[in-house]
Amino acid sequence: MALTVIDPLAIANLRALNPGDNDEFLREITGIFLEDTPMRIAELDHSLKVGDVVSFTRAAHSIKGSSSNLGAAALRSVSEKLETLSRTKGLADVAGLVAEIKTEFARAECELAALIRR
Repeated sequence: MALTVIDPLAIANLRALNPGDNDEFLREITGIFLEDTPMRIAELDHSLKVGDVVSFTRAAHSIKGSSSNLGAAALRSVSEKLETLSRTKGLADVAGLVAEIKTEFARAECELAALIRR
């Protein structure tokens, strides 16, 4: 079964944290995610290039956490795989998953942007 790009329940839970704020909180959290995640992806690329397993794993962990908070299920899943793989086996087989993270982030970015424009 394919994971959802953005889990509606996670969005509902975020909205419930600040009811009646006209989605200001959701927009703020989404804005931080959309600003920060490309920097974490750049860290993945750089860490992979220089062979820095610790930085790579930390960046994957960061993406996993932030995507989980926003309900970006597919992105969270890929970043969790990356984190586990880099932690247990190093960086030898991660390039395909880095490409997948970029694809899943683009999908999440698109859905979140549409969601906060409503």
